[in-house]
Amino acid sequence: MSTASSKKSLRPLVYAMLVIFLWVGASGVFGPLFGKLSTVQENDNSAFLPDSAESTQAAKIIAKFNADANQNLPTLILYLGEVNPEKIAALNEHLAQLGPKKIIGTDIPISKYLTPGEKIYAFPSQDGKALLVNLPFKSDIATDLLPNNKPALPGVIETLREDSSEFAKSVGLTSNVTGIGALLGDLFGAFEGIDSSLLLTTLGVVSIILIIVYRSPFLWILPLFSAVIALSTAGGLVYLLTKNDFIDLNGQSQGILSVLVLGAATDYALLLISRYREELHHHDHPAQAMKAAYKGVFEPILASGATVIAALLVLLLSDLSGNRGLGPVGAIGIAAAMVTILTLLPALLVAFGRWIFWPRIPRNDDVNAQLTGTWAKIGTAVEKRPRKLWIITAGALAILAGFSTTLNAKGLSTADAFTQRPDSVVGLELLGEHFPGGSGQPTEVVVRKELIDPVSAALMGVEGVSSVEPTRVSQVIPGQPLPAIKEVDGAVILNATLALNPDSVEARDVIPDIRKAVHAIDPGILVGGSTAVAFDTDVSANRDNRTIIPIVLVLITLILGLLLRSILSAALLLGTVVLSFFATLGACQLVFENIFGFKGADTSFPLFAFIFLVALGIDYNIFLMTRVREESAKIGTRAGVIKGLTVTGGVITSAGIVLAATFAVLGVLPLVFLAELGFAVAFGVLLDTLIVRTILVPALVHDIGGKVWWPSKLQNS
Repeated sequence: MSTASSKKSLRPLVYAMLVIFLWVGASGVFGPLFGKLSTVQENDNSAFLPDSAESTQAAKIIAKFNADANQNLPTLILYLGEVNPEKIAALNEHLAQLGPKKIIGTDIPISKYLTPGEKIYAFPSQDGKALLVNLPFKSDIATDLLPNNKPALPGVIETLREDSSEFAKSVGLTSNVTGIGALLGDLFGAFEGIDSSLLLTTLGVVSIILIIVYRSPFLWILPLFSAVIALSTAGGLVYLLTKNDFIDLNGQSQGILSVLVLGAATDYALLLISRYREELHHHDHPAQAMKAAYKGVFEPILASGATVIAALLVLLLSDLSGNRGLGPVGAIGIAAAMVTILTLLPALLVAFGRWIFWPRIPRNDDVNAQLTGTWAKIGTAVEKRPRKLWIITAGALAILAGFSTTLNAKGLSTADAFTQRPDSVVGLELLGEHFPGGSGQPTEVVVRKELIDPVSAALMGVEGVSSVEPTRVSQVIPGQPLPAIKEVDGAVILNATLALNPDSVEARDVIPDIRKAVHAIDPGILVGGSTAVAFDTDVSANRDNRTIIPIVLVLITLILGLLLRSILSAALLLGTVVLSFFATLGACQLVFENIFGFKGADTSFPLFAFIFLVALGIDYNIFLMTRVREESAKIGTRAGVIKGLTVTGGVITSAGIVLAATFAVLGVLPLVFLAELGFAVAFGVLLDTLIVRTILVPALVHDIGGKVWWPSKLQNS
C-alpha cells in the first residue's frame, strides 16, 4: 500500500478518534450536572397554573394574610384510639417540644419550617376516638434542600412519622401523618427513585434487549454508551436551563426525559447499525460502509427527531407550566439523542472496525441476509392478500378504538395518584371517619369584610360544605374567646371546610358550585385553596387537550409531506397512527379498569399519550416509508413496499421493543400517571410496530400502488 493511500485510510480513523475525544470531554462537563438534576425540580401544582386562573389570583391576596406563609402547606398528624383528658394533655406537652427535634440525618430543627409564635394543639374528634394536630409549616419547606441535597419536605415528614409513632405507642394510640404536606412529601419521595432505580432499570432492560438483538458480547456496548452520553448531555443542558429559570422541571418530566432519551437514542442506533451492517457487505473499508449507511439513515433519523421535537415544542402553548416545561425538556432530550447517534456512534463504529460484530462479522461479499427469513415470509403474505389484510386489521383497530370513548380521564386525587398506599393516603381515609373530610385543608374564599354574613350563608347552602369560619388574627385555642377576624386591605378570608376529602375529584366538582354561589353576590370574590387549584389545573389540562392535539396533527402532516414529497402518503400514514392511538386508548380503558384497578386517569393523560404515541409511533412509518420510497424509485411501488418491509422488519421491530420496554420501566415508580403513561406508550408502540407498520401500512400501500406518492412523479412507479 502506498504512503498516500495509507494516509487516506487513516484519515477517517483520526476523525473518528477526534469526535470520540470531544464527546468524552463534553460528558465530563454535563455528566456531573445531570447528577444534580433532581435538585432543581418544582413539584407544586399551584406554581404551574396560569396567572389568569382564579385560584392563582386568590393565592396572591391570601399571601398578604400570611406574611410568614402560615399554614400554606397543611400537614396533619392523626392519632387514633380512646381519647381522654390525660392523653390530650400529654400530647400537647409533647407537641410543645416538637420544634427543637432534629430532621433525621441532619442538625436542622423542625422549628426552621414552623411559623414562629404559633402554638400547636391537639383537637379531639366529637366521637372521642381521634386527635388531630395541624402543623403550621411555612411554604419554604416545599422548595428547600437539606445539606445532603435532598428535598426538605420528605425529610420532615419522615421525622414526624418517627416521632408521632413513638409517642402514640407510649400512650396506647396509633398515628398517621397526612394532609397535603404529607401527600406531597410522599410524592417527592417517589421521585427520588428517578436518579437510581428508574435509570438503572432502564439501562438493564435496554442492555438485555441489545444483547439479544445483536447476539454479540461487544456490539451492544456502543449504542448503549452513546445513549448514556446523550442522556447526560441532555440532563446537563436541562439542569443549566432550569437552574437559570429558563424552563420548568418537575419529577414527572425528569422521569420521562430518561426513558425518552434512552429509548429514542437506542432506536436511532439500531437503524444506523442495521444499515451499516448491510453496507459492510458491499464495501471493503468500514469508513466507506459508514458513508453509504449515513446517506440512507440521515434523512429518516432527522425527520423522525424533528417530528418528535415539533410535537413536544407545541406543549409550550399549554396553560400549565409543568406541561410547558416538558416541551423543551423532551425536545432537548431528542435533539441530544439525534446528534449523539449521528456523530458519536458512527465514530465509535468506524474506530472499532468490523470485529465489533463478532461472532457474526459481516464480510464484503455482496450478500444481503435481510432478504431471507421471517420478514421475507411476512412480505410474501402481504403481497398475496393486501386488501383483505388491511381491511381486517383496520376493522380490529376500529373496534378497539371504540372503547376509548369510555376512558375515564377526569382527573385523580393525590391519594389516588399512588400505585401503593403510603401512610399519607391511609391517614387521609381514616381522617374522614372522625373529622370532616376537609379538616385542615379548607377552600379559601377572599371577600370584602362587609360581605362576610351573606357569603357565609351562601357557602353553607352549597352541598358539600360542612362549615365556614373566617381567618382570625391568631390561632383559635379551645376554651378561650375567639380572636378578632383578620382583615387586610378591606378583605377577609372565609375558610370553607368541605365534608369531602379536599383532594378528591368529588371535592373538585364542588368548586364550580361554590364559585357560582359567591359570584352571584359579588363577581369580584375569589375562590382559592388546594381544591380550587386542583380544579383549575383540570380545566387548563382539558383546554390543552382541545388546543394542542390538532396543532400537532397539522405539524406532523407537514413534516411527513415534505419528507415523502407526497400529500396522499402523509395523510395515509397519519391516519393509521391516529387510528392506532385511539385503539391504544381503548386498550388502556380496559386494562386500567379491569386489570390494574386504577380509579381513572389524569386529565393530562390523553395529551401526553398522544404526544408520545403519535410522534414516536410515526417514527416507524418514517423508517419504513423512506426505505420504500428509495426502493420504489428502483423497482416500482408494489415491489418496493415488500422489499422495504423485508429489509427493515427486523430493525424496526427491535427498535419498537426497545422503546416499549424503556417506557414500561416507568412502572417501577409508584405513581399512577407514570404507570399509565408507560403502559400506554409501550402498548401503542408495539401496536404500531407489530400491526400498523407490519401489516396495515404495507398492505394499504401495496393495494393503492404508485398513486400513494401523489402528487410526486413517483406516483407512476
